[in-house]
Amino acid sequence: MLTRLLVGQSGGPTAVINSSLLGVIDAAFDQPGVSGVLGSIDGITGLLAGKVIDLGQEEPTTLRALYRTPSAALGSCRYKLQEGDTDRLLTRFRDFQVGYFAYIGGNDSADTAHRLAQRAAEIGQPLRVIVVPKTIDNDLPITDHCPGYGSIARFVAAALQSVGRDTETMHDVDPVKIVEVMGRNAGWVAAASALGKRDEFDPPHLLYPPERRLDPDQFLAEVEAVYRRIGHCVVVVAETVRTPDGELVGTSDQDIRDSFGHQRLSEPARKLSTLIATKLGLRARYDRPGTIQRMLTPFQSEVDLSEAYNAGRHAVGALVGGQTDQMVTLLRPAGPHYRCEFDLTPLSAIANQEKLLPPEFFPSVDAILPQAFRDYAEPLLGGPLPEHARLKRVYVG
Repeated sequence: MLTRLLVGQSGGPTAVINSSLLGVIDAAFDQPGVSGVLGSIDGITGLLAGKVIDLGQEEPTTLRALYRTPSAALGSCRYKLQEGDTDRLLTRFRDFQVGYFAYIGGNDSADTAHRLAQRAAEIGQPLRVIVVPKTIDNDLPITDHCPGYGSIARFVAAALQSVGRDTETMHDVDPVKIVEVMGRNAGWVAAASALGKRDEFDPPHLLYPPERRLDPDQFLAEVEAVYRRIGHCVVVVAETVRTPDGELVGTSDQDIRDSFGHQRLSEPARKLSTLIATKLGLRARYDRPGTIQRMLTPFQSEVDLSEAYNAGRHAVGALVGGQTDQMVTLLRPAGPHYRCEFDLTPLSAIANQEKLLPPEFFPSVDAILPQAFRDYAEPLLGGPLPEHARLKRVYVG
């Protein structure tokens, strides 16, 4: 009998991916029909190599601590299945007596899981496969939002509040600051950077999500206009921001891609800072939080943590209940107060798809957010953002 459950993690880690892992483990331990709970080290590549651990041998205190542990406790990977891999993996599942597979990941992980579920069905192997969603990019279709997004949204919003005060303070020395954020091809993270903005002095003053093209000459004019008006300027750019002709603004390693074809990106903020200094004569600095933004524990959203955990639990219930080839989706029922429910969506509707910012959520270039986006994103932050003081500065005559 194939009655063990295997769980793996894949793709870029988040601040709450281990909360989903704990949800899977807890729910699996509660199921009398699950004879053991295993973990695949380094995602699907670990299973191919036979790197599987018995999670039942871990200390209960260690497992409880996973709830607030960042990054991926089991390790991760970015690996597209090659010829023959699917059958080799199915053999591994049989060898380890695994009948249930929970894969915590995003778009690419959905592709892997979908192919496994399809092949298992073709050959009659009793393997059920469910994906637990995970991505800071928030770009999976169907689901209202993705575990991991609320925490990075909280990070970038709070970071921009502080960056703005620093740039305002140092306006005579470094009047322009560019902050580069993640998000791949979707502007959910970039838009979240403006959630702390309350007036024209609050950052960001200019906002370029991936969906907005950046014309260098127009960009310079917009930076100069903000600088002339308030004496400094904070700009947020997505790592994948492009010129009107579709070229990446930042230099890129054209020949370096992962197995899914995703190109390695590099520093549009640095290039734009140099452009500002050269063309406008203004000293510009840039910040690239990089991977810090996706997993810094002080910015874990309590809502994000709870939903990630419950998404993991829901996946196990679905597996044991007979579901396969599905992803857990998060739903937001209509009503005056935010709440989240869970459902399932076929992986064929998720794999290799992207959900960009819809028009009703799209910010203006001067970082004014539509109220519809605020209503969507603010409940995911897990609490209010900090309130900072600004002195009136009444001078002595």
